[in-house]
Amino acid sequence: MFAELEFGLDTFGDATVAPDGTPLSHAQVIRNVIAEGVLADEVGLNFIGIGEHHREDFAVSAPEIVMAAIAARTKSIHVGSAVTVLSSDDPIRVYQRFSELNALSEGRAEVILGRGSFTESFPLFGFELRDYETLFEEKLDLFVEIVKEQPVTWSGSIRPALSETRIYPPIEEGHLKTWIGVGGSPESVVRAARYGLPLMLAIIGGDPLRFRPYVDLYHRALTEMGKPVLPVGQHSPGFVAATDEQARELAWPHYRDMHARIGAQRGWPPLSRAQFDAEAGPEGALMLGSPETVAAKIARSMSGLGVTRFDLKYSLGTLSHENLMECIRLYGTEVVPRVRELVATAKAA
Repeated sequence: MFAELEFGLDTFGDATVAPDGTPLSHAQVIRNVIAEGVLADEVGLNFIGIGEHHREDFAVSAPEIVMAAIAARTKSIHVGSAVTVLSSDDPIRVYQRFSELNALSEGRAEVILGRGSFTESFPLFGFELRDYETLFEEKLDLFVEIVKEQPVTWSGSIRPALSETRIYPPIEEGHLKTWIGVGGSPESVVRAARYGLPLMLAIIGGDPLRFRPYVDLYHRALTEMGKPVLPVGQHSPGFVAATDEQARELAWPHYRDMHARIGAQRGWPPLSRAQFDAEAGPEGALMLGSPETVAAKIARSMSGLGVTRFDLKYSLGTLSHENLMECIRLYGTEVVPRVRELVATAKAA
């Protein structure tokens, strides 16, 4: 197993509000995300991931630009995606953008590839949703060939074939760290193992420990395919404040409205306060509360699942930048050290 635990942050660049409740411009939100990434580096976190969306309630549609700005102002933190929607992008261009990000950050770039939870990018970029499966399968297959850092020979149905084609610029040293983001289907877990890529589990509801069979399936598939042991990570939403009560009262209206806004498009029923409190409870996937509460929940999840990377999706709808900055500070300075202690204790028991 991988002894060293890693802790990161994820944000979708949610369109937020000022302390007085007035909406901020997308431009200001982007500048705020950069400041959040700088603070994440200052408090010693390992990673910050930025999501890709193409809709009014999220500010970031070209996350590599924001990642580059963060990389230029930081020293240690790795920068990457959360996630890159490969199905509606070009694998060659994705590789090139991240290779350049890796160059300017001196080896700190990571890419998490996935299908994404929204489909707006398909009509926006001229793709048909009926081709959903084929697009992801073939583009992932091509991307995996590209990151081998060898001349690429590839053919499929979605683009012209490549024959002994070199893709530039190459990664300076080694390979681009590439994860597969999975929402919880066995097929996706086995696919990640087949390609020999680390697995990032998106656990956004229910008890995280229900994902243990997927972790076991991944390790079993790696063994059966003759692949080495690879990292498994977890991405879950959350928010840290001084006390449990403060965290819940600050987050609730923003989380409720975000759920309602997305749910109106997807046919979800309204979220009740009781449901929110249950998700924020000891066995829910919402890592929300005081530093001690959040640390205990993350440690339970990491120990129970056997994951070595945890990424807190800290942006929750319109929750303000000021609240997010305090969340990052508490997460890096208080939550992470406590999680390390709790996980070490659990291993020793």
